[in-house]
Amino acid sequence: MTDTAATAPTTPIVAEQTLADAGELRVAKRRGLFQALLHQKLALTGGIIVVFFALVALIGPFLAPYGPTDVHSSDFLKAPGGKYLFGTDNFGRDILSRLLYGARISFEVGVIAVGIAAVIGIVIGLVSGYFGGWVDNILSLFMDVLFAFPTILLAIAIMAMLGNSLANVMIAIGLVNAPTFMKVVRGSVLSVRNTTYVEAAISSGASTPRIMTRHVFPNITAPLIVHSSLNFAFAVLSEASLAYLGLGNRPPSPSWGSMVSESYGFLQRAPWAAIFPGVAIALVVLGFNLLGDGLRDALDPRLRNEV
Repeated sequence: MTDTAATAPTTPIVAEQTLADAGELRVAKRRGLFQALLHQKLALTGGIIVVFFALVALIGPFLAPYGPTDVHSSDFLKAPGGKYLFGTDNFGRDILSRLLYGARISFEVGVIAVGIAAVIGIVIGLVSGYFGGWVDNILSLFMDVLFAFPTILLAIAIMAMLGNSLANVMIAIGLVNAPTFMKVVRGSVLSVRNTTYVEAAISSGASTPRIMTRHVFPNITAPLIVHSSLNFAFAVLSEASLAYLGLGNRPPSPSWGSMVSESYGFLQRAPWAAIFPGVAIALVVLGFNLLGDGLRDALDPRLRNEV
């Protein structure tokens, strides 16, 4: 008589082997991603721009020749050059110093706003995509309602309810961007929830929270990385737009958006007061968009094989 118990592997052993293979696959993907990024000129260019402005945000205030609100009464609207490398504004404040201080505000808003949007969107997207059914319908409907409003108008409405402050700007931008994270996460979860390694985790007796955090979420990080990079650019641009409208970071605080707004009345006389903060905003947004596009190409297996 053949001993089938000795020859046929048990379900837990098969499940453990499948999960181990899934872990090795994730490690191999990370190595392949790093090698692909080295060949992505867009990602490298965007990364250099982002790293440069990140360094400016970190150490810029220590390099600023003047304080961001220091008024030089005899040097109104000075052209770039001399002791004012980027010139001065209509109050005699050094534009270079205000740009260096403003970089920290823009990156602070970007990091916190994207973090808020990511946490809300990831949690709702995981629950919606994994459980499906009426849970998915209700959560998707709620996010679709938020997604239907223009983002800037919705942010202004949230600011009207919460009050005008920089902290509320971060919350508003994070809330209006949460639906996009939810859609990215939900779509990715729907594509992996029926895979072999998830079924193996279920058969091994793993709890639902463990499956979602240890086996589902690690395998949907690729689109999240790309979306976070692109969303950071949108957060910086949204903060500048709200500051231009007088919301959030109020003058004389050195926000890039408020600097552009303050220079509106004397563009013909002193265009540099608007050009330099405008170029800074454009470069940061360009850097994150290039980085996001390069990451998307590097994370796409079809495009990676062509490199």
